[in-house]
Amino acid sequence: MPARVVLAGAHGYGATYLRRLVQLKADGVARLAGVCDPRPPSPDHDGLPPGTPWTDDLADLLGRVDADVVVVAAPIHRHHDLAETALRAGADVMLEKPPTPTLAGFDALSDLSARLGRVCQVGFQSFGTDAVEHVRSLVADGAIGDVRGVGAAGAWVRTRAYWSRSAWAGRRELDGRPVVDGVVTNPLAHALATALRIEGSDRRGELTSVHTELFRANDIEADDTSCIRVTTAGGGTVVAALTLCAQEQREPYVVVTGSRGRVVLWYKTGRVDVTGPAGTDTRTFPFTDLLENLLRHRADPAVRLISPLARSGAFTEVLEAVRTAPPPTRITAPHRVVLGAGLDERPVVAGVDDAVDDAATTLRTFRELDLPWAGTVAA
Repeated sequence: MPARVVLAGAHGYGATYLRRLVQLKADGVARLAGVCDPRPPSPDHDGLPPGTPWTDDLADLLGRVDADVVVVAAPIHRHHDLAETALRAGADVMLEKPPTPTLAGFDALSDLSARLGRVCQVGFQSFGTDAVEHVRSLVADGAIGDVRGVGAAGAWVRTRAYWSRSAWAGRRELDGRPVVDGVVTNPLAHALATALRIEGSDRRGELTSVHTELFRANDIEADDTSCIRVTTAGGGTVVAALTLCAQEQREPYVVVTGSRGRVVLWYKTGRVDVTGPAGTDTRTFPFTDLLENLLRHRADPAVRLISPLARSGAFTEVLEAVRTAPPPTRITAPHRVVLGAGLDERPVVAGVDDAVDDAATTLRTFRELDLPWAGTVAA
């Protein structure tokens, strides 16, 4: 029987899940049992099956329809309560990233899913390719010598329209509830999460320190240009340098630097570039859809979950450090230049495009790179 799926959050990124469910229905794998969203359907929902229940109350919906899986693609500050409602109703959960906006919420959700015997998959799509394990195998086999650390670089462009898309966009809190919608924890969260997974320290308790350097050039609460450095229990180092204020958008990547070369994973495409003593090599790996993987796991527990909740533990520890850090430092002129107008307006931070690459490859933070807008390293 096709799995009965309820979608909680059908607008924005949630609309992509609706389109995916249409295909899964055609494949005989799943069918949409209902939708929970406070807003009515829009033209983006042209694949919505006629007669599909649509409500703004998930508990009420789950009381009226049987659900095997609930997809939570709602705003970040609703992730915890909607996932908890789904678990208590007896459903497994496909939960968008970040899993929760607080570490306490992550722990509570982990305990609840274990106690109820339900599973929760987190939407880090970058995990859905064998490229990640290929990188780890190359490193373990000594293809680049002794590992010095893992870096992540992301230089994206976002306009005022992006920050105006919803009431929670760019907020640290909304109506007293944590949101943490900054560059590290939402738009470029995959960069950090993938770096942690490649390093082998992605679970709760596997980090010994988290250093944050948070900045903002937009008129928002959260960070839009930041650098994170973590030290792992095994003595490893991960540095993530990320911005939404680049001059030009670049493809994000994770790089493992060794004593005799490096491996670069372009995590959005699954391409792996290797430079080492044996020469250079490039391979590209296909992706497995995470919702489909969850459905296959339900049908056959021998199929392992690609992105189980537990593998987001270290990422959520970093999120907690970002959440509890002082507000981001404001970047002003002359280091901040505004381009465009109206909803196309966007700030550009001087030199940040190259700075994220420098930080990821040298494993130095923005302040250690002595960037003029980042301040200096404390003595």
